[in-house]
Amino acid sequence: MTARVRPRSPGEPRLPKANRSPTTDPPDTRTVKVPVGFTQFRGEIVRTPRSWVERAYPTLTYFNKVDKGGHFAAWEEPQLFATEIRAAFRTLR
Repeated sequence: MTARVRPRSPGEPRLPKANRSPTTDPPDTRTVKVPVGFTQFRGEIVRTPRSWVERAYPTLTYFNKVDKGGHFAAWEEPQLFATEIRAAFRTLR
């Protein structure tokens, strides 16, 4: 028996709690222990404030805003995307 409290959105998976996996549930970012780099691309759907990123990822080592790219930055601006990855993890070399 299934009880629904709210209507399901069209794209929401219809999985019982017991069958959910890491791909359907948001990750618990408090468990992230590795360095995190975050680049905010201008055309991104949601512009996340740095304070939120710092709160979600205590191990944030790199944060940058760029004037190009969007949600699919790796396809739209591959050179800029690669530059940002290199910059984010430069200190780990």
